[in-house]
Amino acid sequence: MANHSSSKKSIRQTERRTLVNTNRLSRVRTFVKKAEIALGMHAQKPTSQAEAMPLVIAAESELMRAAGKGTILKSTASRKVSRLIKRAKALLA
Repeated sequence: MANHSSSKKSIRQTERRTLVNTNRLSRVRTFVKKAEIALGMHAQKPTSQAEAMPLVIAAESELMRAAGKGTILKSTASRKVSRLIKRAKALLA
């Protein structure tokens, strides 16, 4: 148990940040999974590109927001966005 007031404050801050980051990461996962399902990445039939692109764009937005806030690394977000876009373009072909 922390004895110093600064240590106690640090513990409180960590708990708050953990809660916010957990919620933000959950939201990102939800958006990414919706986009992946629309693209047929989860053993499901892919939808049309017109239906999938808004979901991909929303997932990209959430990923970049989380990267900007420091919840996930920017390189991780960029990699995930790149894979989603690549899959969306494959639907067009």
